[in-house]
Amino acid sequence: MESKTKNNLVQLVKYTDRYEPFISNFYLPPEKLQFTCYPLEKINNPTTSQDTIHVLILVKDIPVGFFALETGEKVLKYTKNLNARLLTAFSINNDLQGKGFAKQGLLLLPRFVNNNFQNVNEVVLGVNKRNTAAINLYKKTGFVDHNEIFLGPNGEQHIMHLYISREGLV
Repeated sequence: MESKTKNNLVQLVKYTDRYEPFISNFYLPPEKLQFTCYPLEKINNPTTSQDTIHVLILVKDIPVGFFALETGEKVLKYTKNLNARLLTAFSINNDLQGKGFAKQGLLLLPRFVNNNFQNVNEVVLGVNKRNTAAINLYKKTGFVDHNEIFLGPNGEQHIMHLYISREGLV
């Protein structure tokens, strides 16, 4: 199921192989790759749980962004909530950054979660403390920072929470 904005330009959809040619052309500069990975790296990573949902941010049916919503043991490093998903590998194709697609996609996230997960009531993520642009973006789109820190492979990560309400969302 998809989630769209009112103008239907930006939407979130589950990844299918039909989008592979588009996301195989994603480019992320080295300074971004220190915080994320390419979509196909995440999709094809054998350590990613089987229940992970790979999500595309589409604009006019063209992928401009990507993230994964993971489940399993990994989530419990960020929250004790058994009904949470972990957002990982968030990225916007470098040529399309700065156009608001990341913000629009994240604003669609609560509706996407409600439409695709029966019991999920929280999305958590870890964002590197050096990635201030991402921290600000997540705050603007409803994520809450309770000053919890997790030591990740690339340094300290702020753990951020997006609480999903089932009320008022269709």
